[in-house]
Amino acid sequence: MSRKLSFSLLFVSLIVVVLALAACGGAATPAAQQPAATKAPEAAATTAPAATGGPQIGIVLPTKDEPRWIQDEARFKELLGTAGVPVEILFSQGSSATEKSNVESLLTKGVKVIILTPQDGAAAAAAAEEAQKAGAKVISYDRLILNTPAVDYYVTFDSNAVGRAQGQYLIDKAQGTGNPLYLYAGAASDNNAFLFFEGAWDVLQPKIADGTFVIKNSAEATALKDKPKLTRDEMAKIIGQVTTNWDFNTAKNLAEANLTVAKPEDKGNVFILAPNDGTARAIADAFAADKDVKSYVVTGQDAEKASVQYIIDGKQSMTVLKDTRTLSKDAIAAALAFLKGQTPEKTTTYNNQKIDVPAKPSEVITVDKANVKQAIVDSGYWPADAFTGLQ
Repeated sequence: MSRKLSFSLLFVSLIVVVLALAACGGAATPAAQQPAATKAPEAAATTAPAATGGPQIGIVLPTKDEPRWIQDEARFKELLGTAGVPVEILFSQGSSATEKSNVESLLTKGVKVIILTPQDGAAAAAAAEEAQKAGAKVISYDRLILNTPAVDYYVTFDSNAVGRAQGQYLIDKAQGTGNPLYLYAGAASDNNAFLFFEGAWDVLQPKIADGTFVIKNSAEATALKDKPKLTRDEMAKIIGQVTTNWDFNTAKNLAEANLTVAKPEDKGNVFILAPNDGTARAIADAFAADKDVKSYVVTGQDAEKASVQYIIDGKQSMTVLKDTRTLSKDAIAAALAFLKGQTPEKTTTYNNQKIDVPAKPSEVITVDKANVKQAIVDSGYWPADAFTGLQ
């Protein structure tokens, strides 16, 4: 056969093959070159986490710099892991702007419930409203979100009872009249600070009015000493004078400034309303260092490890145990109820200046040296080996 004929046959064969492939609709084209066949799975993989595998509950806590919130984070993860519910936990680190962006980030992932501890009760309203618009339920955790109807539930301790327990402890330790009383409060941006102070004032005011205590560091409180019930504005004026802003250094500096201007007769055996454990330790250190202070009784709350040790060592008088195991369980129970389309249990309401928010506050326990082992260690709240000198 000639070369010319061979070439012609080869050419004809190639044409036949091409025509056959065309008739088969391109079945011989490699799968990797089929855009229509591969795009659908890629799109599904992108949207699946928000619909099924992403977090159903989003939690925003204030800061990773305090033991309390690290403890809560661990318990939330444990409880939701046991329940098999996906969760994502973020921290606002002292910034309301970060808090809002955290909520927005969680909403884009399809969360159905937001558990939020507001940095600033009023500023958090915008984040709560965004969550509500997105169809998510909003649980205000430990601190109340203010000035918005976009709050579905409030998980809290009885904050007023905390203040009453602190005030009552000071009363129980006082003798006679003229006892110097130093008042300190939390942050004015935190609604809890008002509730704590209100509870303390409820029980302390009669003993201030009858002379058992004499206020030494707040002209605003002294001016109102005969008034059993304070308005929020009146409390705000007092808190403005004695705020620690929940900051340990601020608390210590304020205590030192108070002691610097106080006369020796305004010291002696003193009584101190400190809002929480961290500020209590800072304030206690300042009073302990003053040579004119013979003794002091100082309150606290949260049962932090460091303050439990201070109580054992006689450097802090008491704390109020708010068992965060109970609080975190209550929050998760409420969140799971919302996920199931149910309504969480309610025993009371808290007004956030817009609506009465349903709530079921948890109980609190007064702890001092007499019952610290039973309340803290025997209950399993903290292990015995976390402390020295425990009897």
